[in-house]
Amino acid sequence: MTSSVELTLLIVYALSFYLFIIHRSLQIARDHYPKLYGLRSGWIFHRFNDVSDAQWRNFRGNLMILTLVFGIFTLVATSCRKYGLKAKGMAVVWLMVSLVYLTYLHGACVLYILFIASANFLLVKICGRTKFVFLLWIFNLTFLICNRVYEGYPFSLFGQNWAYLDNYRGTFRWHICFNFVILRMISFGYDYHWAYYSNRFDKEKHIQRCNNCSSGRTCYQLLQERSLENEKFSFTIYLCYLIYAPLYIAGPIVSFNAFASQLDTPQKTHSLKKVVWYGLRWIFSLMLMESMTHFFYYNAFAISGTWKYLSPLDIFIIGYGVSVLNFMWLKFFLLWRYFRFWSLINGIEAPENMPRCINNCHNLESFWRNWHASFNKWLVRYMYIPLGGTQTKLLNVWVIFTFVAVWHDLEWKLLSWAWLTCIFFIPEMIVKSTTNNLKVESSFGKFLYRELSAVAGAVTITCLMVANLVGFVIGSSGINWLLSKFLQKEGLPTLGGMFITFYVGTKLMFYISDAKKKHIHSR
Repeated sequence: MTSSVELTLLIVYALSFYLFIIHRSLQIARDHYPKLYGLRSGWIFHRFNDVSDAQWRNFRGNLMILTLVFGIFTLVATSCRKYGLKAKGMAVVWLMVSLVYLTYLHGACVLYILFIASANFLLVKICGRTKFVFLLWIFNLTFLICNRVYEGYPFSLFGQNWAYLDNYRGTFRWHICFNFVILRMISFGYDYHWAYYSNRFDKEKHIQRCNNCSSGRTCYQLLQERSLENEKFSFTIYLCYLIYAPLYIAGPIVSFNAFASQLDTPQKTHSLKKVVWYGLRWIFSLMLMESMTHFFYYNAFAISGTWKYLSPLDIFIIGYGVSVLNFMWLKFFLLWRYFRFWSLINGIEAPENMPRCINNCHNLESFWRNWHASFNKWLVRYMYIPLGGTQTKLLNVWVIFTFVAVWHDLEWKLLSWAWLTCIFFIPEMIVKSTTNNLKVESSFGKFLYRELSAVAGAVTITCLMVANLVGFVIGSSGINWLLSKFLQKEGLPTLGGMFITFYVGTKLMFYISDAKKKHIHSR
């Protein structure tokens, strides 16, 4: 079979699959919507709208006020830059505006943020350039856990004289947002530590190899890796970095080096035309999300528990919509790109969190590199490399994913998700290290290698689906139920069809990858 014929058959199968998924999803929503939680009156054809996801509901409900706040923030910042304000001046302006924003969000709880941030700054200045820099991890992990255990510390804990402040805790729980602040505090501490030692980053070699840097622009990697002057590690710039309004709530996560480097010179990687186009694409994606929540109700099925009583085929459809790809991916895509858009307008470039569609990832490594990409960069820089990098990769993955689970929340199902992911990750790493040294010369060998890779991709996508179902829907206690549902007579055909579909999807991803490589080489 020629590659063009195979590609045609794969596309036909994929289109048929998605048409079936859409048709069946509409049927399930129509038949079960009276039993679902979280549906509200919508604006598309008088249909109900699925706002059962609290994170999406809060973002959607506050979208207008967020846009107004960031519009004012941008107006103030642009005006100040015109008067020639540099690092310290811009940091003061952004700090003042961001503090007003935080006071609206958290009320009196801003005191907690300022206290912990100040203590961390003091610890960095004392231990940051000594062998006791590891104390930063102990300090930040302690607050990461205690913030959750004590639910943001009611002021009444410190006596009745402070209890009245509990009436002024703002509109948003401060300890939820503080998880991102903790990442920034660690970033500041270690960038300060590494600035003291010789920098192994070869700036000249990087500029020669990087398309952006060789053309006169500055890429994010160069901003992050080059050392800063000591004056940039001031308390004002540090605090501005921690609470910089556009990135405060949800990121993307930017390193201290990269942030402070852009205070003097705003980012030039993205022109105004590109940023405007970026915003228009975001609006189109928002309309796509609105269509999904008005017609399919995927998340409402998960929240309501109604999916437990469906057939294996329908469980696969709901699981595919909620956990593996579409709803969660599109939700975070919209959240992260919205905040990144406002950061770009203000001259601060942050890494793109969703550089690739989640339907175009066929192995765990590419999945995590492209899901929360800025967090992945942070983990690589501040955990993976300091822990030994590739030399201790099989051990590192357990430490890193356990931290990721605890960072998200203190729940057993998240730890189950993390450890399941590690179990699935290890075989992939072993196979990759083996096949990297394998040279295939014959046509049959290349064909066999590609087919086996497609099968491996199908297995990986299935594992991702199971891990995300356990972590975010059914919990560890639901694993036995899930297995019994799909390994019975009624579930086996669905399991087989699911595997074939993921196999076809992986083959299509190979063709997309090949087309991109040809495009790059043809430049």
